[in-house]
Amino acid sequence: MLGACTTTRPTAYSVETRGPYQLDTGDTVRVSVYGDPEISKSYRVDDKGAIAFPLVGAVQVRGTTTEQASKRLASALANGYMRSPDVAVEIEQYRPFYIAGEVKTSGQFPYVYGMTARAAIATAGGFTPTADRNQVIVYRRQADKMGRSPVPLDFPIAPGDTLVISERWF
Repeated sequence: MLGACTTTRPTAYSVETRGPYQLDTGDTVRVSVYGDPEISKSYRVDDKGAIAFPLVGAVQVRGTTTEQASKRLASALANGYMRSPDVAVEIEQYRPFYIAGEVKTSGQFPYVYGMTARAAIATAGGFTPTADRNQVIVYRRQADKMGRSPVPLDFPIAPGDTLVISERWF
């Protein structure tokens, strides 16, 4: 009787849909300057996309990778403050993502690397009884424009994304 049952292979989604992660407003980075524990600490990327760094002032990091940001900080420190500074930058906390619509708790939530739309919905307390459980609308900033796209539940999201869960039609 069960001979007619078939098993299907799960669909695989790539976790990383874009190139290396780029810093933006709201990210918190840990900056380590070898030999100088006083300026080795956490910094938040401000609204202008910069880190207010001791000695050198604001250093623009929006749109850079952590490796590029460390080079910019080292270059700024080498410009009259330190000889051959060794700087490392790592992400301490990603900027949040946002979720609205037919979930139990709408709002802003902390992003975790590799998060999918399904995981984001779980973070928001799950679906409401009237939610469309088949797709999510993702809004993502792309350069100076906002992109909008319906995506499946296992689609990888990014920090700063806004997810909207629609109501289903009965």
